[in-house]
Amino acid sequence: MTGTAHALSASGTFWELVERRAALTPDRPFLLQDDRTLTFGALRARAERVAAGLYAAGVRPGTVVAWQLPTRIETVLLSFALTRIGAVQSPVIPFYRDRETGFALRESRAEFFAVPGTWRGFDHTAMATRLAAGLDRPPHVFEAYGVLPDGDPAILPAPPSDGTAVRWIYWTSGTTSDPKGVLHTDRSLMAAGSCLAHALRLTASDVGSIAFPFAHVGGPDYAVMLLLYGFPAVLFEHFAMPDALAGYRRHGVTVAGGSTAFYSMLLAAQREAPGVPLVPTLRLLAGGGAPKPPELYHAVVREMGVQLTHGYGMTEVPMITMGAPDDTVEHLAGTEGLPPAGMEIRITDESGDPVPCGADGEIRLRGEAVCQGYVDPRATAEAFDAEGFLVTGDVGHVLPSGHLVLTGRLKDVIIRKGENISAKEIEDLLAAHPSVGDAAVIGLPDAERGERVCAVVTPREGAAPPLTLPALTAYLREAGLAVHKLPEQLEVVSALPRHGALRKVLKYRLRERFGAPGGRGPWGGRHS
Repeated sequence: MTGTAHALSASGTFWELVERRAALTPDRPFLLQDDRTLTFGALRARAERVAAGLYAAGVRPGTVVAWQLPTRIETVLLSFALTRIGAVQSPVIPFYRDRETGFALRESRAEFFAVPGTWRGFDHTAMATRLAAGLDRPPHVFEAYGVLPDGDPAILPAPPSDGTAVRWIYWTSGTTSDPKGVLHTDRSLMAAGSCLAHALRLTASDVGSIAFPFAHVGGPDYAVMLLLYGFPAVLFEHFAMPDALAGYRRHGVTVAGGSTAFYSMLLAAQREAPGVPLVPTLRLLAGGGAPKPPELYHAVVREMGVQLTHGYGMTEVPMITMGAPDDTVEHLAGTEGLPPAGMEIRITDESGDPVPCGADGEIRLRGEAVCQGYVDPRATAEAFDAEGFLVTGDVGHVLPSGHLVLTGRLKDVIIRKGENISAKEIEDLLAAHPSVGDAAVIGLPDAERGERVCAVVTPREGAAPPLTLPALTAYLREAGLAVHKLPEQLEVVSALPRHGALRKVLKYRLRERFGAPGGRGPWGGRHS
């Protein structure tokens, strides 16, 4: 880490980081989007004016402000304006709908809710108004897509100085039907962003890209990296190939990625023009959020001529380990990288006792980047052991070099394009379908998505018409399930494999059968 970046990393709050970077390089670009540029100096000045407008509207230190906005310069300005005030912000992924959004508003007790109006054909304002009407304490709904609140910064109180206060609530599906509100501080998110920045060995001459939702916990992660090293990132409001390539090329992106799905999409585009650099300036793909097959690493390096580094993180701990460009090929292809200084990784058996180096066990974490817990105190009590380690439910081992290898998950979670999807949530909805007798939802390996959602169901006796994937997804949409959680594969079977007195579904048998080539099982499966 450079001397400047190291000095900035000592900042206690997000706003201190903004002020120090703006003082160092006010005219350097921070965000690039289409033909617009926001410099670090303009970030500080404009965010303060937005903060003043919010303050005049009643937002105070500690006020909970939820926002469900796409990846735009205005979104980043609003988020930093909230950090200037010291409000508690609750970002909500833009493609969440009534179920998840309503739960987040209710559990966070949000007093304000910022939405984009009608975005990509969906009326977020109508949904927000509908949801607010059903709450005991309805939030004030306002649109913040193009026009943001504005005011005189002279009315603002002093910026917050305590970086250990909870000021962020992020939402994760976890293993239950309802999301969990994850509590973060400025310091925990800055620690994660510092890990990312240090591992990637970036410089002020790089140009990054944010092609994922800024409402994801990776948003502040990436922003911290930009502030530490003083280089810009290109924002993509909606990432789609091949359209995004024009933005990469126009702005000379040197670092791209986001998750396994992004690597796969870029690799597919490269294969349409082999031998011709997809983005001439691109030198590194980096990301995390979903498993990375070793063969994907080798294909990217071989066919795209760029390096690929991958990491391990979760909403509770945005950056746990990260691969570095100067790691060995074996470590880059087969591990999730090294943890930063201060991140303790403990691999334990079922009783919580440490296992020998190299042995598989459950991964437990302790360090500054770990969240403070959950909105629900009961979930917090269940998530941490007696020594303060977060119990992840993930399984893996640590090599003698310190690199982490993930080998599985205890949690019944599907990770599709870097987003956690609760199998139980979908199963609960399928159980109410008039034509479904029994249902299990599993994740199957997918080269583009990391995992795809597969519903395995038995028909209810006497039900008609036959179950089809289009009919099933239409039903789930009507029930309020977010689009990214919809099954992409349907298998209809005569009976689910079960075991024991509790008749637990043997999902591993379903994964083995339907994840294999041909995907046909001994229970009469049908792919739709």
